[in-house]
Amino acid sequence: MNPNDFYVSVAIWSQVVSAVLFIAVLVWLWVKFIMPAILAAQDRQNKQIAEAERHRDEAKAMLDLLRNDIESASRDAEAIKSRVDTQAARECEGIVRDAHESGERSVRGAQASFSGMLAAARDRFRDEMLEKALARARGDAAARVDAALDSRLIDRFAASLERPRG
Repeated sequence: MNPNDFYVSVAIWSQVVSAVLFIAVLVWLWVKFIMPAILAAQDRQNKQIAEAERHRDEAKAMLDLLRNDIESASRDAEAIKSRVDTQAARECEGIVRDAHESGERSVRGAQASFSGMLAAARDRFRDEMLEKALARARGDAAARVDAALDSRLIDRFAASLERPRG
């Protein structure tokens, strides 16, 4: 072996050792600094993904709950509407019945009032007719009866009062 070969061999081994040391330092730097940062970033991303999935699942559960609430509210609204319709129909029937009864009472009251007013009108008419007949009879009597006839009628009337009945 020649001394040049020795230096060439040392240079080659020096290159190999420096490459191995360089790779070892790179691996050590990778493991010491880069790998923890990558793992921490991956862990953060995994946590964010897990949090997003949890929020998604909660949102789905809330959506299902809200859909059930909406369906329940719709059923409740239909039931309320049905009860309101039934109650409104009952109240309408009651109002119509009350109005009918009130109308009948008013008619009966009006008929009674009319009967009373008719009787009063008849009485007034009879009284007016009697007054007119009496006035006419007095007028006719005054025109037909003179003082002599009047005196004879009074005497006859007085004599009839004096006679005993029997």
